[in-house]
Amino acid sequence: MKSINRTQVTKDLKENSILVSRVFNAPIKKVWQAHTDSEILDQWWGPSPWKAETKTINFTAGGFWLYAMVSPENQKQWGRMKYLAIDQYKSIEIEDAFCDENGKLNNELPVSKGQIAFTKTENGTKVEFKMIYPTETDLEKIVEMGFEQGITICHDQLERLLKE
Repeated sequence: MKSINRTQVTKDLKENSILVSRVFNAPIKKVWQAHTDSEILDQWWGPSPWKAETKTINFTAGGFWLYAMVSPENQKQWGRMKYLAIDQYKSIEIEDAFCDENGKLNNELPVSKGQIAFTKTENGTKVEFKMIYPTETDLEKIVEMGFEQGITICHDQLERLLKE
């Protein structure tokens, strides 16, 4: 199957949210696994030339994924995705934050809450990743940090990985 969709990013300043959506040409089970299995996440989550490295993952409600974004020079930027609720093959509610290597939140950078939703389509699986930030300034900071370009690169990497 040929990819018919690119990553779409929509910012809503009234809601302080950002919605990322894309249709992947793969079955929902495979796309779900790519979002929940650390070995697969590490292959696509970091926007090249950066890469993701999982320190720990506990994919259960209340658990979290602690990972580093690693630069080519081996600099590490830590992130923590807390799983608030999981509805298998349908959605994952999350809290996404920057942190240190032990998972302690970095209060100087925004924390967002949102959901990753998975929907079967006739061409594969639609993933909608919606994050809500406490303030418009927080949303703008994430955008200025290169969120849109980064997630687009990650989704392109995921598309290639799903074809393998």
